[in-house]
Amino acid sequence: MAAGGKRPGAGRPPGRPNKVTAEIKALAQKHCEAAIAELATILTTSESDQARIAAAKELLDRGYGKATQHTEITGRDGAPIEQRTVVVDEKQVAAAVAKLEDEY
Repeated sequence: MAAGGKRPGAGRPPGRPNKVTAEIKALAQKHCEAAIAELATILTTSESDQARIAAAKELLDRGYGKATQHTEITGRDGAPIEQRTVVVDEKQVAAAVAKLEDEY
């Protein structure tokens, strides 16, 4: 019998959903039309602003996809991020590791 560890060709291929996930997704898709109709009903008939906004948001997300969020990363006070390249040799790394090992 094979022992643990990574073996070529073993396991589920990357990107393939497991069977349970696929089954749940298939079951949920059977109710999509009714769920969307219910959201539309809430959107048009609910007296609660909060419920109407939530329903509108869900319908828009389903129809057009969720809006992407952009994040801008800057350095201090909006300046560009400083990049540094440090070249060290193996002796410097070994000395730094030895120093850390001695301290801890």
